[in-house]
Amino acid sequence: MAITGDDVSLDQIVPVSRDFTLEEVPPDGEIYILGSDVTVQLDTAELSLIFQLPFGSQTRMFLHEVARACPGFDSATRDPEFLWLTRYRRPEPEPELPTPLDCNSAAGGSNFDGLRPDGKGLPMDQNPSDQDKPESLQPRQNKSKSQITDMVRSSTITVSDKAHILSMQKFGLRDTIVKSHLLQKEEDYTYIQNFRFFVGTYNVNGQSPKECLRPWLSEGIEAPDVYCVGFQELDLSKEAFFFHDTPKEEEWFKAVSEGLHPDAKYAKVKLIRLVGIMLLLYVKREHAAYISEVEAETVGTGIMGRMGNKGGVAIRFQFHNTSICVVNSHLAAHTEENARRNQDYKDICSRMQFYQLDPSLPPLTISKHDVILWLGDLNYRIENMDVEKVKKLIEEKDFQTLYEYDQLKIQVDKKTVFEGFTEGELTFQPTYKYDTGSDDWDTSEKCRAPAWCDRILWKGKNITQLSYQSHMALKTSDHKPVHSLFDIGVRVINDELYRKTLEEIVRSLDKMENANIPSVSLSKREFCFQNVKYMQLQVESFTIHNGQVPCHFEFINKPDEESYCKQWLNANPSRGFLLPDSDIEIELELFVNKTTATKLNSGEDKIEDILVLHLDRGKDYFLPVSGNYLPSCFGSPIHTLCYMREPILDLPLETISKLTLMPIQTEGNGSQLERPLEIPKELWMMVDYLYRNAVQQEDLFQQPGLRSEFEHIRDYLDTGMIDNLSASNHSVAEALLLFLESLPEPVICYSAYHNCLECSGNYTASKQVISTLPTFHNNVFKYLMAFLQELLKNSAKNHLDENILASIFGSLLLRNPAGHQKLDMMEKKKAQEFIHQFLCNPL
Repeated sequence: MAITGDDVSLDQIVPVSRDFTLEEVPPDGEIYILGSDVTVQLDTAELSLIFQLPFGSQTRMFLHEVARACPGFDSATRDPEFLWLTRYRRPEPEPELPTPLDCNSAAGGSNFDGLRPDGKGLPMDQNPSDQDKPESLQPRQNKSKSQITDMVRSSTITVSDKAHILSMQKFGLRDTIVKSHLLQKEEDYTYIQNFRFFVGTYNVNGQSPKECLRPWLSEGIEAPDVYCVGFQELDLSKEAFFFHDTPKEEEWFKAVSEGLHPDAKYAKVKLIRLVGIMLLLYVKREHAAYISEVEAETVGTGIMGRMGNKGGVAIRFQFHNTSICVVNSHLAAHTEENARRNQDYKDICSRMQFYQLDPSLPPLTISKHDVILWLGDLNYRIENMDVEKVKKLIEEKDFQTLYEYDQLKIQVDKKTVFEGFTEGELTFQPTYKYDTGSDDWDTSEKCRAPAWCDRILWKGKNITQLSYQSHMALKTSDHKPVHSLFDIGVRVINDELYRKTLEEIVRSLDKMENANIPSVSLSKREFCFQNVKYMQLQVESFTIHNGQVPCHFEFINKPDEESYCKQWLNANPSRGFLLPDSDIEIELELFVNKTTATKLNSGEDKIEDILVLHLDRGKDYFLPVSGNYLPSCFGSPIHTLCYMREPILDLPLETISKLTLMPIQTEGNGSQLERPLEIPKELWMMVDYLYRNAVQQEDLFQQPGLRSEFEHIRDYLDTGMIDNLSASNHSVAEALLLFLESLPEPVICYSAYHNCLECSGNYTASKQVISTLPTFHNNVFKYLMAFLQELLKNSAKNHLDENILASIFGSLLLRNPAGHQKLDMMEKKKAQEFIHQFLCNPL
């Protein structure tokens, strides 16, 4: 069944249809997947194939961006003889001759008509040995069937990719070699064609659309081929922040759809939203068949490094043979928060990862795209100039002088952010801050200075900016919308040249000798991580250099183990493919978080592991990993910390282990232990600091701190030198939340969880449940509630209320004991109601 752009109509695609299940397939066997990309018509047999495909794994989140070391490899290094590891070795397989490709075959093997000519996102065989394994023993990147179903429903499968995907499971080593060579020879069968891109950004200040968006989206321009439209502050309500649900998504989606250029019909490819940050991607209907590999991801950079009040959303896709990534971000506010904005940008770059259809390929980062378009409320301000001087320069239209004081320009010049990006000349007046409904500068009490908060930057080749301007006609918000038009050169495939190139590659492969066993050399064989700290990423890297035989490599599970490495370790990439005489850098990332810290504190686990690097049809390499972990109060139980009168790093490891492993029920029997503290001293240090310095701090517990300051706070708590602490109130507040989150047994014990939810509307019964908690947990709960009540006494200045605090602390103090799962929406509301009672009533 062939599908062209003519099969896709605007009526079918906008608005998006509901998801379907297999049971809903109509009798005639024809359905339309609308999801959030492009309509595809499939029959039942084709659909069943798609639901079996292997897709990429869930996105990993690390809180740090680190400098990557790149040591060179030594080809003369001999393989060490680890005789004591014999029990881990597995017999070397007999070399197998690969099955030749049949260019004329329509079934089985590979069908070159079905191969993606772009040579990117190369599909490969799922490891046959994985087929019969239980799910717990599958490699980390394998998806469960339900996850695969969800991904299919998101319609990342698009028209031009259909034949490519239906043949994915048939691919083997030789097919991968073909695709790798196609990628290398891309210029031989493609040509550059310009397409018009509209990129727009608008901070709508929580407002609903009140005016037509055509002055911004379509007036005075030719119909663009592609629309990339981003919003910030879509909804400022607490419901949107805590429950991620808002009716304004549909309102603004409809307003944009109605404002697109009237001279063309557009298909919505994707909508992605994180709280108030939303990004929409549309293409002309005739281009829909050439959009593929659509993925979307979000990164929250708000409080605790994940809340979505600040952060970024991104959509990546393949347009013809060019990979494009569009990022919409809302960075930290306030003139003085330059460092925080820079950190937000770096967090988005390091944590935004798009997993590929082939799980053996490493995830794509933002930088791994041919074209990057970055838009949003970046929140950089005008510095070192008073408000009146700024307004005077604007009135004189002396934007060039004003631009010299622009924080983004200064930071880009220092190469601290947006290195390699370009921004057009600012020929329009600052887009922030206006009185809503007018063109007047801010007349509120704060009287914010005008600033170019709303920006559009780009990176890549063959990009020409045609215009860059704001739109004063729209007055819904305290920001003005901005747009930029680009002509972007996209690589388009010449079918005849592609087939010719493909045939040449196949002929050359037919002459290759494939009977040899793959062999590689490694630049490094042993890895030692010194003084590992809680939530502080360490990275060691090494290079694999391949010999003369193409090969697959993969880190494999050791016998009776569920993963190829321990939870605190990760290899990136963990599997892949190497052409002859090629290199790949592997990064071993060690990161201790709340999941792994407790056992490292207690000595039940150590920084010790052995990685087994396996070559398909080749040998295994054994890579020992070792190191030492510095115990921390983060990840330690409450009763353990109460018995530690000295800082944790001043105690012998044997003492830390004994106290960490001590059952919670024995806490009242202190006859053989030193008299305990009533609450952990580390908790008292943080709360006391906030009580003395931050009870009137605006946005406390809602604005994130700085990463570097958290590391200082952690070190001060673990060494007991809190008197020397120099950190912002927001950083200390975030550290307190991270401390509570890291407790292996929450403040309200797991055993009391269901009782708390059941009596969430009865304060007397709720107090009774709290009274049954172990002594130290009871003390901590009452201490925290008393502190939060003190904050509420200063709500006129810190702008906190009972609902905000109950929402923030509810999910930290009350956690679901069933597999430590996240609370569902109903449980989350009950947990908040339970905490809310103690904030509003006498303790």
